[in-house]
Amino acid sequence: MVRTVITFGTFDVFHVGHLRIIERAASYGDRLVVGVSADALNRVKKNREPVFTEAERLSIVGALKAVDEVFVEESLELKRHYIEKYSADVLVMGDDWAGRFDEFTDICEVVYLPRTPAISTTALIEKISNG
Repeated sequence: MVRTVITFGTFDVFHVGHLRIIERAASYGDRLVVGVSADALNRVKKNREPVFTEAERLSIVGALKAVDEVFVEESLELKRHYIEKYSADVLVMGDDWAGRFDEFTDICEVVYLPRTPAISTTALIEKISNG
C-alpha cells in the first residue's frame, strides 16, 4: 500500500528551507504531492506578487527528486478537496500553521514540521531589495 503525503506552499525565491521541508515531508510516505500556491492566492495571502510566476514555481518544485506530483493550489478553502483528490494519508505543513489544519484529522494524519531557523522568503526579498 502506497502512503501518500501532501504539502502546500508558495515556494517563491526557492531556498534551503523550502528544500528541507519538502525532503522531510517526503520522509513521511512513499509518494509526495505538492500544491504550489497560484499567483492569485499568493496575492491574497501575502499581499504581493510572487517574484517567480506560478509556472516557474511549479517547474522548480516539480524538478525536485523528492516530489512525485505538483499541482496549482487555487484556494486555501480547498485543502480538504485536494487531500481527498490525491488520496493523501498525511498532510505536512510548516509549524507556522500549527493547529490551523487539525480539522483534517478525520481524513488523514496532520503533521506540523519546524521551519528552518533564520530563513524566510520575505527576509530574502528584503535583503536583495536593500542590496
